[in-house]
Amino acid sequence: MRVLLFTGKGGVGKTTSAAATAAHAARCGVKTLVLSTDAAHSLADVLGTALGPVPVEVEPGLFAQQVDARSRAQRSWRAVQGHLVGVLDSLGVDRLEAEELTDLPGAQEVLALLEVRDHVEQGPWDLLVVDCAPTAETLRLLAVPEALARMVERLLPAERRVMRALAGSARPLLGGRGAAALPSRDHMVEAAERLHAELASVRAVLSAPTTTVRLVLTPESAAVAEALRTWTTLSLYGHVVDGVVVNRVFAAGDAHGEVDAWRAGWARAQERWLGEIYDGFAGVPIRTLGYADSEPIGVDAVADLGEALYGDPGAAGAQALLAVTPRVPPMRVERSGQEFVLVLDLPLARREELDLARRGDELVICLGSRRRTIALPSALRRCVVVGASLRDGRLRVRFEPDPDLWRPL
Repeated sequence: MRVLLFTGKGGVGKTTSAAATAAHAARCGVKTLVLSTDAAHSLADVLGTALGPVPVEVEPGLFAQQVDARSRAQRSWRAVQGHLVGVLDSLGVDRLEAEELTDLPGAQEVLALLEVRDHVEQGPWDLLVVDCAPTAETLRLLAVPEALARMVERLLPAERRVMRALAGSARPLLGGRGAAALPSRDHMVEAAERLHAELASVRAVLSAPTTTVRLVLTPESAAVAEALRTWTTLSLYGHVVDGVVVNRVFAAGDAHGEVDAWRAGWARAQERWLGEIYDGFAGVPIRTLGYADSEPIGVDAVADLGEALYGDPGAAGAQALLAVTPRVPPMRVERSGQEFVLVLDLPLARREELDLARRGDELVICLGSRRRTIALPSALRRCVVVGASLRDGRLRVRFEPDPDLWRPL
């Protein structure tokens, strides 16, 4: 299944662009679901129809849904949370406080992505268009599964020590009953392993070659700057941007080359930022939408925008929407003589914002305020870092085999 994630600065027309893409795809004959994870619930407003936690058919071939994290929590998170609450409750922690303690940061984001995962694995769709939250929230949304999975991986090997510690702490509180009053070890481990498996399946969907991100922006300074930073950060986490939609572009003139003074002023002001967009996103397909004279509301209106973005509907349009451009993985390991080189594409990254650290079997990459911890492949775990460089939007970290750990060939 083809998955397109739409995001952008609040107010740039992200939801409208996602809906336009979905409506156009449906009219090209592609069975499409447009799904919103944005708590603003703007998708229903744009389509002009009520939406809920279950997909509804808006018109033939086009379905829409608003993710309801609370409803999803009842199905997915409660099973894991219940075991954790049981442990804390056995230790004498008030049950309401225990529930608050187990409301993990990022749980809502994971639940939204589980909904996306379920549609990819089980849904009848050919195309899934995801209207994500504004960029800051989307970056957190996409980073949470990897970070949370890493935390669970670290906790699982220590579960025996944790259970012993809990039993020892509980003994004086429970009159010597100790571990007998706690949930069984198997239940605790099974809950953690289930969560880990859920996270792994979400990460598999996000990292699949058929999943890409499309950035929406307007030709204005703040929107352009944020979109360029977002491209770099998405690349840090291994996500591929395969398209940019520039919305609300003023035409230089009408069919006769004539334009009123107000529009001409806006067109001149936007000209500079359009240049920044084409230069900054060099190599990424860019589509533009003109400034509409009225707000597009309803399926017909957004379908017209989709036609303006992608051309006439038809088989060729469907093929173009579902196509996946062949590309090298955003992160890969190459061999250079006796060295291994870990390569990570970081378009527009600046050296002064970049910091690296080796921590055991992990490589920590800090880019400004963002950080990603990468579990090193087995070969690199037996190597030492000997250098790193950032050139032409590509980070290259060089490793040499550690003679104490590497068996000579």
